[in-house]
Amino acid sequence: MNSPLLKNIALFFLAMVVIAAITSLFRLPAAQQVETIGIQQLVTEIDAGVVKYITVRGDTLEITRTDDVIQKVMKEPGESFSTLMRNYGVPPDKLQTFQLDVKEDASSSFWLGTLLPIVLPVLLIVGFFWLMMRKVQGANSQAMSFGQSKPRESANDRRDKVTFAQVAGAQEAKEELEEVVDFLTHPKKFLALGAKIPKGVLLMGAPGTGKTLLAKAVAGEAGVPFFSISGSEFVEMFVGVGASRVRDLFRRAKKAAPCIVFIDEIDAVGRQRGAGLGGSHDEREQTLNQILVEMDGFDSSTNVIVMAATNRPDVLDPALRRPGRFDRQVVIDLPDIKGRQAILDIHAKNKVLDKDVDLLVVAKRTPGFSGADLANVLNEAAILTARSNKRKVGQAEILSSIEKVLLGPERKSHLMSPKEKEITAYHEAGHALVSHRLPHADPVHKVSIISRGRAAGYTLKLPDEDKKMQSKAEFLDELVVLVAGRQAEQDIFNDITTGASNDLERATDLARRMVTRWGMTDKLPPRTYGKADELVFLGREIHEQRDYSEKVAEQIDAEVAEIITTAVNRAKQLLQDELPQLQRIAKILIEKETLEREEFAALFQPAAK
Repeated sequence: MNSPLLKNIALFFLAMVVIAAITSLFRLPAAQQVETIGIQQLVTEIDAGVVKYITVRGDTLEITRTDDVIQKVMKEPGESFSTLMRNYGVPPDKLQTFQLDVKEDASSSFWLGTLLPIVLPVLLIVGFFWLMMRKVQGANSQAMSFGQSKPRESANDRRDKVTFAQVAGAQEAKEELEEVVDFLTHPKKFLALGAKIPKGVLLMGAPGTGKTLLAKAVAGEAGVPFFSISGSEFVEMFVGVGASRVRDLFRRAKKAAPCIVFIDEIDAVGRQRGAGLGGSHDEREQTLNQILVEMDGFDSSTNVIVMAATNRPDVLDPALRRPGRFDRQVVIDLPDIKGRQAILDIHAKNKVLDKDVDLLVVAKRTPGFSGADLANVLNEAAILTARSNKRKVGQAEILSSIEKVLLGPERKSHLMSPKEKEITAYHEAGHALVSHRLPHADPVHKVSIISRGRAAGYTLKLPDEDKKMQSKAEFLDELVVLVAGRQAEQDIFNDITTGASNDLERATDLARRMVTRWGMTDKLPPRTYGKADELVFLGREIHEQRDYSEKVAEQIDAEVAEIITTAVNRAKQLLQDELPQLQRIAKILIEKETLEREEFAALFQPAAK
């Protein structure tokens, strides 16, 4: 039973209670019930002188005796009280022994008290059924509107308008999309030269890189309507609804042309056909087929451009990506250091920053961050500042918010025992020391044994510059750093803990990728091993398709084990050679709990003479 029906039933019962309360007002209390007597008995009581008051109310005589007993007499309609007494032979002097009052007939109250308890329930029951019928009609009309799309339409007024000036960190993508703006604003210039307006633009990039923002900016720059809808909104449990919604969406877009239709997460319906669980007639494939047909139905003069965004271009159906459908495919990469600084400048405009804030330092400390991550960093910094009752956001709050975004909030309530604190200090000291000594490892920016998220401690390593490629030497050094924490525990305490579980997981994954994906091994031919196979309907990788024999699988396992074993031996040798420095770093961590980059680097400077 749904909520509106329960609400209607509750209102109905509440109305019945109100009716009962109103009806009770028209009934005399039990203590006020009166005795009905005949006219002859009234005459007798008048002769005996026991009548105190008589009130004439229409055809009813209300008698109050001297002993306060209340009685009632019904007389003939239209006959006056004096005529009645004269007909029964009551002497005139006896009529002087009591007080006589004549009041208006309360027939209106009578009819109200009589009819109201009958009419009101009938009206309420009729009203209740009328409301139920309206609900049913509303449900029917909603059922009939299943095939209608419900895109969010933006008219690009001044308050909501997004322009390219509000987008940073994607210069090449903006240059590609500026031509789309020209297509929308000056189509005749291109049509005169025989050029065809692109039907579709596919935005591809990692989550948070600004694909939706760029689509809105194109609509804002062109000043055209912007229809936005998610790919998952097309698909319902009813077969054929998605295709109907696609037809309705494109029909509305053609009426509003020139305009932009933006389909977010198009991979929800645009995955490769023939790999689903529902056969060739499943709902997702019908929706995709209709999208393909509608995009093919655009002629060269139809000024409607379909923009779509996806994080997984590799799973899209080839028919979507061919010329004539999504003619342009714009790749949006994660921003480099200049792009990150520009993004931070945009998001810092509405923040009250302290004069010591250097956004270039923040940009250097956030490699691999997307635009959404950077916006989250500044927002977390503002929240942290407000929580500390400060008036301006400082550099310390921004740097702390970077660690919160990366690792999670500080768990100040998580108090470690002295033994756990010592083990964590040596574990993180092992990571930091090895990372500092290896030539191809990233420099250490911070070492802490304060719990953040699920980590008891952490070593923050960040590259000094953005990297598009990584070498085998860098991966091998990274493996040594990953296993160094566990090795430090074993060397110092002659025991190991569960604190290295995540390090071992990352090391194993990295070593296997080196062997099976990047060919970074001398004992196997340089090729890829295994192909990720996925069930499109479930939307995730289920298993790996084996394209190699069991013998090769054993060689892969042996090579992965050898790579990790070599890393462990390198870490062990380095920690033994640097044992005094390891103990020094761990001791300082136990005392101070945190070491920043400058403090950590100072530990390796030669002592002044």
